[in-house]
Amino acid sequence: MNKKLKFQLLAVAMVILVAGLGSVFVSLGMDWFGGLSKPTQWIPNIVIPIVWTIVYVLTGVILWMLIKNNRMSTKLLVLFVLNGILNVLWCLTFFALNLTLIGNIIIIINLIAGWLLWVALIQNKTFLTYLYIIYPLWLSIATTLNLCLWILN
Repeated sequence: MNKKLKFQLLAVAMVILVAGLGSVFVSLGMDWFGGLSKPTQWIPNIVIPIVWTIVYVLTGVILWMLIKNNRMSTKLLVLFVLNGILNVLWCLTFFALNLTLIGNIIIIINLIAGWLLWVALIQNKTFLTYLYIIYPLWLSIATTLNLCLWILN
């Protein structure tokens, strides 16, 4: 197995790890989350896991292609890792630990990092990176909803 393929597999494994850890932490807080007061304009619950699945699949495919085509820069790697860490950290603090204020601070930082990642990706000018706009847009929606939860509860 060549070095590039090992790096591609590692990148996809890290995306799966982030998604898995996030899912575990979210599931730990679902009873608590269900009891929170929510704004009247709330996204249907079924939409949330669908969008996150799309984001994670796109992340894995984009990482695979960047590595395959020798377009993975240090800047992109750092931004992908940072976003993954922030995503897991947010799931842990917000859902598992029920720390809404700290969760909101983390998701705001994640939102900024998500937009920085997308701007860095867009310089590659590939179709998939244009589709990745879903990630910072979704983080924008999630941040708004989280702020609403913090205010209402």
